[in-house]
Amino acid sequence: MRRQAAEKRGRQAERIAGWWLRLKGWQIVGRRMRTPAGEVDLVARRGGMLAFVEVKARATGADLDLAIDERRLSRVAAAAEILFHDLAKPGDDMRIDVMLLAPGRPPRHLANVWHGG
Repeated sequence: MRRQAAEKRGRQAERIAGWWLRLKGWQIVGRRMRTPAGEVDLVARRGGMLAFVEVKARATGADLDLAIDERRLSRVAAAAEILFHDLAKPGDDMRIDVMLLAPGRPPRHLANVWHGG
């Protein structure tokens, strides 16, 4: 039951993150995209930039600081490398972003968080 609640909370967080990104001028081009290397929660495009977005929801704002780590980001980056070839247009660039969500706070969008590891 606990896992189902976490799954539901995660899907809701991804919906909110998608709305937030669209309000900021991004187009959502993929959701929960799976690859052999891992999954990307959201893929968004704005102009010639593709952002591969990891979405994290936590019960409190303090928990958000611990929500993302190097290992998780490296899996997102590996999945993004695979997906980029299918989604990119000539001249496109890519980056890895993180969206952090907690109740009662606006989403926190961290852009370009991965620089190789």
